[in-house]
Amino acid sequence: MSSTMAVARSLRRTNPITLVLAGLLSIGFLIFIFSSTDAGPKLHVPGARQLLKSKDAASNALSPPSLPFFKSNLKAGEKAPPPPVVHYHMNNVTNSADPIGNRESVLILTPLARFYEEYWTNLVALNYPHELISLGFIIPKGREGNAATAQLQEQIARTQSSSKRFASITILRQEDEPPLTSQSEHDRHAMSAQKERRAAMSRARNALLFTTLGPTTSWVLWLDSDIVETPHSLIQDLAAFDKPIIVPNCFQRFYDKEKGAMDVRPYDFNSWIDSNTAQNLASKMGPDEILLEGYAEMATYRSLMAYMSHPGGNPKDIVNLDGVGGTALLVKGDVHRDGAMFPPFPFYHLIETEGFAKMAKRLGWSSWGVPNYFVYHYNE
Repeated sequence: MSSTMAVARSLRRTNPITLVLAGLLSIGFLIFIFSSTDAGPKLHVPGARQLLKSKDAASNALSPPSLPFFKSNLKAGEKAPPPPVVHYHMNNVTNSADPIGNRESVLILTPLARFYEEYWTNLVALNYPHELISLGFIIPKGREGNAATAQLQEQIARTQSSSKRFASITILRQEDEPPLTSQSEHDRHAMSAQKERRAAMSRARNALLFTTLGPTTSWVLWLDSDIVETPHSLIQDLAAFDKPIIVPNCFQRFYDKEKGAMDVRPYDFNSWIDSNTAQNLASKMGPDEILLEGYAEMATYRSLMAYMSHPGGNPKDIVNLDGVGGTALLVKGDVHRDGAMFPPFPFYHLIETEGFAKMAKRLGWSSWGVPNYFVYHYNE
């Protein structure tokens, strides 16, 4: 009896029909798995060497802001389609030394209190492929903010109807009043105003970043609204160093009355290598106090990148930095995704962009500077 049952079980296990059915079920399961990953709207990630085309544009305002959003023309009584569900393969998003060759998307972010036409002219002249560039602006409320918004929108309308249009543009308006009523260079840089002003700037930067950083963003270029002159190849030049955070030297053109000719001078002093003096000062500070650079009242004796340049210097020389300025700052998207932001509070006695460099370092990301590569600040 037991021998007969064993034979029956053996026959059932080796029955050809059973094997065929098992094979068909396996094939069907594999087809279901692989076809499900392609279901729904599909967007091409620039890291996969694909160009964004009109059919890939975001079809809903809730879609990622780094992709162009085209409003649909709805008829009376017609409802808008629901937000698309999109799968993003983040491993395909690269940030390499060859961003153009790898079709890497760049997000240029600008806190904008005043509009300078030279800024926009320089921005449009950047020769990185504009179809891979998204722009983001945050503008304070108030009369000056309203004027800046109107001027910006006028230029956007012209550019976006031309062959130099950008992939997408986002404009945010701040809810809070700006901490300073005056935006003059003298008032902005008064030492007494720095903590409050830079805390407000940090909040603006963070709001802009968290609203616009998309899953296809490879690089983030922070570009101040008063940077009016850069090399046209700024993005690819800085990306070629393949560093997580990299900053050029920010100078300012001015008329030297003694020489009777135009000259240049350092402007941004927030890119530096730390010193023992600064660390000793910080060790004696209260928890809410911050270190500031560029003020005689608080001599830190840090090594400032502003003074590391020299005539005829190699624009490919780089230095490792502990603090960075934000006038023109290129950051790999992964650094921000890892949690590095601009602290609006004292972070190891640092704030805003210098605090960002410290936070990034704590997360394992290094900051670098290019002493002989220049961008230029507006001269009021």
